[in-house]
Amino acid sequence: MNIPFLSLKDVTALHGEEINAAVNRVVNSGWYLQGEENKRFEENYANFIGSKYCVGCANGLDSLIWIFRAYIEMGVMQPGDEVIVPANTYIATILAITENGLTPVLCEPKPNTLEIDDDFIEGLITPKTKAITIVHLYGRIAYTERIGELCKKYNLKLIEDNAQAHGCKFYDGRMTGSIGDAAGHSFYPGKNLGALGDGGAVTTDDPELAAAIRALANYGSQKKYVFKYTGRNSRLDEIQAAVLNVKLKYLVEDNQHRKEVAHYYFEHINNPLITFPDLLPDAQNAYHLFPILVGEGKRDELHDYLEQNGVGTVCHYPIAPHKQECYAKATWNNPHLRLPITERLAEEELSLPIGPTINLEEVGYVVRLLNQFV
Repeated sequence: MNIPFLSLKDVTALHGEEINAAVNRVVNSGWYLQGEENKRFEENYANFIGSKYCVGCANGLDSLIWIFRAYIEMGVMQPGDEVIVPANTYIATILAITENGLTPVLCEPKPNTLEIDDDFIEGLITPKTKAITIVHLYGRIAYTERIGELCKKYNLKLIEDNAQAHGCKFYDGRMTGSIGDAAGHSFYPGKNLGALGDGGAVTTDDPELAAAIRALANYGSQKKYVFKYTGRNSRLDEIQAAVLNVKLKYLVEDNQHRKEVAHYYFEHINNPLITFPDLLPDAQNAYHLFPILVGEGKRDELHDYLEQNGVGTVCHYPIAPHKQECYAKATWNNPHLRLPITERLAEEELSLPIGPTINLEEVGYVVRLLNQFV
């Protein structure tokens, strides 16, 4: 068999006729930015997430950058303030913090959940701490009641990186992206809710924050040719908004298929070299990725073995952010800093194929290969 990690062509084909019709509608309208498609998507996505406001922007990184920048413009934060953030995340989460002159304070994850460890957070809080950023990594819920209590106790903003968790919920029914003070979302094509290019959004219940972000992402302008901030051009275009409106209708259905694939993996993989994070209730995992941990230094060997047998896998993420060259001289990044759990995950994590188009016959083939690997 030939099983790609994720075939974007096949994913698009699932709803191809509607997507083509939506794109053609925009092309024929002659209106390509800040039009009705954006308004419709922002309203639909805010309703889906359960937030009062949704502001589209160019990509997921920008969505996080604008949250921090808006808080700085509002006087809630200032350069040099600290933001607690999981150490094991895609680097965009940390880039958004440093882009604004803020200081990331890295927190280890729990080995059994792969999400930020709330046992460590309070020990990292200082008088300069202004926010906790949680990342719903792999599509798994990162929020805990203890995190919410710490934010209240120390008057901290809670910011969600929801780039990988479209459709994930806390046990009380709140959707990720509506739990914190603000959330950044990515619609990169490979995400559960993916565009046909880059795209992102911020969700929040704060009208002042939403207005500031909308202006910052539009050159800093709240009124044509009048500029309140020194902003940038970071807008979601009409074609991407139209595509996302189509795909949003099917997100719950597509996530359900991901859950069926994930359960097959959980129930049938049987190899002592392979372990999983804890199984969560389905509502608390959108199964954007299906991570396994491969012991005894065999991760890369397993990756190559699967590739040789026609199965695509991806390592998320093989170099931890604090080990990246771009942060080698950062004042906050002690060259002797050791984050053993994060560093071990970087060496052991491997993501298996999962998505709305892979079928159970293909999943069974992947499982047989995994169980035969020695």
